[in-house]
Amino acid sequence: MKRGSIMTKVFLVEDEFVVREGIKNNIDWESHGYDFCGEASDGEVAYSMIQKAQPDIVITDIKMPFMDGLSLSRLIKAEFPWIEIILLTGYEDFQFAREAIKIGVSCYLSKPISGDNLLKEVDTLAQRAMEKKQEREATKRYEAEMQERTELDKQEFFRSLLKGGKSFSELLEGAKKLGIDISGPCYNLVLLKLWSTRHESFEYSDSVIEIENKIREIAQKYGAVYFDLNIEGIALLFKGESDKVINEAIAKCVDDIKSMISEYSHIRYFGGVGQCASRITEIPESFRWASRAYAHIYLTSDNGFLMGSEEVLQPVNENLILSAIDPKHIDRKHIREFLRRGDGSETEVFLMEFFNGMGPGAIRSTMLRQYIAMDMYFCVYDFVENELGVSKSDLGSEMEVPTPEILADEARTKEYLTDTLKKAIEIRDNNNSGKYHDMIKEAISYIYQHYGEEDLSLNILAEHVNFSPNHLSAVFKQETGQPFIKYLTDYRMDQAKELLSTTSKKSNEIAMLVGYKDPHYFSYLFKKTQGLTTTQYRSGMSMEAAK
Repeated sequence: MKRGSIMTKVFLVEDEFVVREGIKNNIDWESHGYDFCGEASDGEVAYSMIQKAQPDIVITDIKMPFMDGLSLSRLIKAEFPWIEIILLTGYEDFQFAREAIKIGVSCYLSKPISGDNLLKEVDTLAQRAMEKKQEREATKRYEAEMQERTELDKQEFFRSLLKGGKSFSELLEGAKKLGIDISGPCYNLVLLKLWSTRHESFEYSDSVIEIENKIREIAQKYGAVYFDLNIEGIALLFKGESDKVINEAIAKCVDDIKSMISEYSHIRYFGGVGQCASRITEIPESFRWASRAYAHIYLTSDNGFLMGSEEVLQPVNENLILSAIDPKHIDRKHIREFLRRGDGSETEVFLMEFFNGMGPGAIRSTMLRQYIAMDMYFCVYDFVENELGVSKSDLGSEMEVPTPEILADEARTKEYLTDTLKKAIEIRDNNNSGKYHDMIKEAISYIYQHYGEEDLSLNILAEHVNFSPNHLSAVFKQETGQPFIKYLTDYRMDQAKELLSTTSKKSNEIAMLVGYKDPHYFSYLFKKTQGLTTTQYRSGMSMEAAK
């Protein structure tokens, strides 16, 4: 039976050659809309062939050597529960019939059977097989469309990993719901951020999207779990049997990423590699080391990956001599880079690595501490006033000059610098929120105008408003309280309900008008989101009654 240009696939398993040839040749399968996709003489040979062909209907004898029809049916139903199975038998055995029903076999026929009668049964099952296929395809498409939502759930899961407080079994259960395999026993993290030098960090870039997709593939190749952290970058969670296995996988993965990105001369990237953790609850410590290494993204203009370890991140000079300090270590451009791209949560780690670049004595030296604190204050003030356009009068007392009492104490100076940087980043984010609000208004207006176009996606919307998809996804949810895809789906369903209530248009016509060319998918989605079919909705049935 054809569905469009796709034919229903039939596979035959029969040990008697004459019977097998008769069923194959006495029915003109193709003219009836079927693809006779394979045959085998026993269940053992058939199983691997069925795994490859994935037919819609399997016709199998019960009594066969090596593996009988019931055993084959169990294997098929366990791996491909949607496949319809017809059992043929020359025995009137109630036990066989009862076992066949228990397995989930669709039909139990006695031999000999005529070609017409067999074809009649196949036709009946073909319709059921087609409906199952449509359901599977609709489910698959729905899951693909909800990928943005899944990524947001994965972000929350990743943060719960870092926060700690959950038991191993709770984390495993959370990972299972998201389809993530986090079974160890050893773990390590890689943090990575990339952007195009041709765009601002929040702007849309085809190259960045392309590279992120390639990094996903590379991560999958080495068994790493990919976490999209939106504007914060990417996290790759590696797991393996030992530190050695994980470190080898990371080394190969990093080499592949470097090689791939080297083809894009305008892409800037930096990554931090953590230290191996021997259990899942120790991942926060691995993250701490990766974060320290990752903080050097603001302290260097080079691309690359840095290992998070004492040997690599140790201070350059234990016994600081002021005259020996390299001026590049207190270069304002590092501070400005952090103010432009950094997150408030990264402030402490950034300052730690900033001072480590000069040696532990830097913060202990009163003279140098005063110089750095004042220089950082003026740099921050310049950024807020000239880059963010916030005047001195608007700032008020938000950003005070450090007092001698603060500068006289190492701990208070660190606290002051941390607070000052965080305040500047908060002002930056608040300053952007107005721009974000206008951008989201434009995005929503675009959705209202183009919801009827099936190819409307986060990427298309991001390109229209000139925002990176990751950034848009985060801001859209922040501003509307919903991921983009849920907002779009809800709006389309609202429009569909309006048309069902106020017009006599058919369901497939309404599907086209609200952005779904496939009426089967529209029906699936309407039932899934509204709890009742389009027919039930139009008749005024309540969701409770539909259940």
